[in-house]
Amino acid sequence: MVRLGVIGGSGLYDLDGLDVVREHCPETAWGTPSGPIVAGRLGELDLLFLPRHGVGHVLNPTEVPFRANIAAMKMLGATHLLAVSAVGSLTDVLPPTTLVCPDQIIDRTLARPRTFFEDGLVGHVGMAEPFHEPLRQVLIDAARSTGAAVVDGGTYLCIEGPQFSTKAESRLYRSWGASVIGMTAMPEARLAREAAIPYAMLAMVTDFDVWHESSEPVTVEMVIANLHANTAAAKRILSGMGGQIERLARTPTPAGGADAVVTRADLVSDDARRRMAEVGIDLGG
Repeated sequence: MVRLGVIGGSGLYDLDGLDVVREHCPETAWGTPSGPIVAGRLGELDLLFLPRHGVGHVLNPTEVPFRANIAAMKMLGATHLLAVSAVGSLTDVLPPTTLVCPDQIIDRTLARPRTFFEDGLVGHVGMAEPFHEPLRQVLIDAARSTGAAVVDGGTYLCIEGPQFSTKAESRLYRSWGASVIGMTAMPEARLAREAAIPYAMLAMVTDFDVWHESSEPVTVEMVIANLHANTAAAKRILSGMGGQIERLARTPTPAGGADAVVTRADLVSDDARRRMAEVGIDLGG
C-alpha cells in the first residue's frame, strides 16, 4: 500500500478534508521534525502531513530540520514524498500562479547538513535524476484531472535564503537555464534519495524573481496574495491523487543509501548502524 508523505511549504500549513487519525512527533537520531506529523486519510489517500516551517511558520529555510523531517517520515512508513513549495519564476513563460512539476535541481545552499552519512560512515548516493518520474507523472495527471494547468518539467534552483536574490544573482541563474527559484528543495531531495523514498515536487510560482525589470520588487505581501490562489489549487490536486496513487505500488524505488556505503563493514560503529536503521539503511549486525 502507498502511504504518501506531504511536506507543505509556505502557505500550505494544513489540509482541508483530512480525516485525522493521530499526530506523531517522533524523536529521531537527528532531533525532532519541524512539527507534529499528522496521519490520516484524504479521500482515498493514506497520508502523512508535515508543515515544513513548523506550526505558525517559525523556521526559516536554513533552520528547517531536514534530516529529522525525512527520518521521521521514513519511520512512520511514508513510501513516497511530495513536497509542495512556493517559488519565484526565472522565465517569462512561468508567470505568477503557475504550477510546475520540476524534473531537475541546482543546489546553491551553503550552510545545511546535507547527508545522513557522517561520523565515520561514508556513502555516495547518485543524484542524476533527483525527482521520481512515476510520482511526477501521477502528480501531473492528478493536476490535469482537476482542471489545473501544470507545467511538466523544469529546473528548480535552491538558494540558502532567507533573503531573496540580488539582480546579478537572478540574471546569473537565468543564464544557467533554471526555471524557478526557491529555498527548500535541498537538502530535502538529497535526504529522500538516501532514505530511498521516491520524491517529487509541486512548485507554486508566487512572483517573478528580481531579474524581471518590468515587475515590482518582490514583497512578502505579493508572495502571500499569490500563495492563497496556489494553495487552493494544491489542495484540490492532492485530493485528486487518490484515484491514481496505487499506480505507484507497481513502480521501482530508486536506489538509496544502502547501496552507497563505501566504509569497511568492520569499521562501522553500532551507533551508526542504529542511526541509519531509522532511515531504512541496513548496515547489518
